[in-house]
Amino acid sequence: VQLQASGGGLVQAGGSLRVSCAASGRTGSTYLVGWFRQAPWKERESVAAISRSDGASHYADSVKGRFTISRDSAKNTVHLQMNSLQPEDTAVYYCAARLGAWRGAYYTGVSDYPYWGQGTLVTVSS
Repeated sequence: VQLQASGGGLVQAGGSLRVSCAASGRTGSTYLVGWFRQAPWKERESVAAISRSDGASHYADSVKGRFTISRDSAKNTVHLQMNSLQPEDTAVYYCAARLGAWRGAYYTGVSDYPYWGQGTLVTVSS
């Protein structure tokens, strides 16, 4: 499974950006894609995740109401629309994948996802 992230950049506080993650390889039709972020000197944290098959999604409390995760199943691509960005959202954003479906709980840990893309930098200026 290969993941290609794109779409980061520089934006002013209050602005919007969309990052995307294209999956390829032997993913099958049922897998999960999660977005994580890592700010300088901080641990990598879950931002949002979605099921490719049915669109069920989960968000971290810090981004609820501001970020929206969606999928384009035909293109095996997952988007993260980020609105009302704040300087504290500045981080390298990574997408990750896990084969299979949600099983009783949402997977939000780094170790829950065996496949990772390269990061894309999102910088929010104040």
